[in-house]
Amino acid sequence: MKTDTVQAELAAAPDDNEESFLQGVKDCIPTLLGYLSIGFAAGVVEKTAGLSLAEIALISIILYAGSAQFIAAGMIAAGSTATSIIITILLVNLRHLLLSAALSPYFRHLTPLRNLLIGTLLTDETFGVAIQRSARKKAISEKWMHGLNITAYLNWIIANLAGAVLGQWISSPEEWGLDFALPAMFIGLLVLTLISRSRYALDITVGLIAMIIAVGLSILWSPSIGVIAAAVIASTIGAVLEKWK
Repeated sequence: MKTDTVQAELAAAPDDNEESFLQGVKDCIPTLLGYLSIGFAAGVVEKTAGLSLAEIALISIILYAGSAQFIAAGMIAAGSTATSIIITILLVNLRHLLLSAALSPYFRHLTPLRNLLIGTLLTDETFGVAIQRSARKKAISEKWMHGLNITAYLNWIIANLAGAVLGQWISSPEEWGLDFALPAMFIGLLVLTLISRSRYALDITVGLIAMIIAVGLSILWSPSIGVIAAAVIASTIGAVLEKWK
């Protein structure tokens, strides 16, 4: 009886390998192709905008945001002021507050500094992988999250630099489908998350609400505000409906 109890406890205990830094690196691998393609395209656009290799490296390291880097490159090429570029990027990246808030319950036991280290490198794609994992597990390891985030971060920097160096031979990245690689990857992560939750009616309803709000506000106001408002309103409605059921 005692042996059976010990075996049951071992079976219920979390596998350390599943929560390790290396496992986070492995779980990031499916997203790397998307990072490479869109990062390469970003490097091409940044180089075309007149940025040097060192400037492209810095913007990839410090800003580390695909859509924001494309916007920054376009505004720099158009001669926009530094203030307008900063404000635009701030509005576009406000969604990261929502991403961090969604994952924060899994890291409440950590100090603010350790939470900051996780949130600083959080992206749409690493968020998607983490949320998909949270649907299968009740906890997310700090080491696993660092493995996921750092792998994506380094891959993004390398992809941007590769685009800057080799991009002179690719004048139109969209002809190769590079501009759609990252959205396609994120759609795949979304589908896997929906399947793992098995709440199709609720998820589809929330998705439709978010789409209507995002499109409507994008037409009436601005795309960045539309995305943020859609995320906040639709997620709130989804949470209410989930608890009500």
